[in-house]
Formats: sequence, structure tokens, C-alpha cells
Amino acid sequence: MEQAKYDQMQGMLNKLEDIKNSQESIIDKINHVITDLFQHPDKELEKGMEAAHQRASDNVEAIGELIDEYEIKFNKLQQK
Repeated sequence: MEQAKYDQMQGMLNKLEDIKNSQESIIDKINHVITDLFQHPDKELEKGMEAAHQRASDNVEAIGELIDEYEIKFNKLQQK
């Protein structure tokens, strides 16, 4: 594989990992809010945070799958 293509694909993988890490950070922050709600209950906020948590978790899963697929493609091209 030519170096420019390698660098481009490696850069893409790095960006995907960064997106995944950002989503995981969002989940952590949402969890802090949910924990705080145990001491200061607010049913509407709790419901919204649980929904946001689910969406962020879905995003982490989706990005993880994309990373896996892209890594397979990247590895196959490296072997040629």
C-alpha cells in the first residue's frame, strides 16, 4: 500500500477512535447526572438522561462496529 493511502486510512481510524472516546465521555457525564439525581430527584430529567444515555450507548456501539469494519479493510489493503 502506498504511504499516502496508509496515512489517510490511519488518520481516519484515529478520528473514529476519537469519536468513540468522545461518546464514552458523554456517557460518563450522563452517568454523573443520573447519580446526582438520586440525591435530588427529578423524574423528567431522569427520563431524559436515560434516553440520552441509550442514544450515546448506541452511538458507541455503531462507531465500534464501523471501526472494526474499517480496520479489516485497512488490514487487507496492507497485505497487498
